[in-house]
Amino acid sequence: QVQLVESGGGLAQPGGSVRLSCAASGTIFSTNEMGWYRQAPGKERELVASITGAGTRRFADSLEDHRFAISRDNGKKMVYLQINTLKYEDTAVYYCYMKQFGRTYWGQGTQVTVSS
Repeated sequence: QVQLVESGGGLAQPGGSVRLSCAASGTIFSTNEMGWYRQAPGKERELVASITGAGTRRFADSLEDHRFAISRDNGKKMVYLQINTLKYEDTAVYYCYMKQFGRTYWGQGTQVTVSS
């Protein structure tokens, strides 16, 4: 049974930074793809970034990827999302996901609220 648990969300100020973490448990293979989606109020869930087991990164075309950084630690079964220079529109629930052997697993989400 694969489980994903996000942490690191909360209230942050515009221009600040947050680092989200996702801990995976269960049968995890380092060759899988992991990443982050987000869902803002009233909007559809959208891809933020992904990273393969080999470290290949992909960012959503709609986002300024220089504000986002994704990394993973295969030994710790963790994936991270760093968001810098926060904007109000970054307010959303951020979901960790993992694609492994044809299945997609989701975490429960962590809320990031950007407010002054």
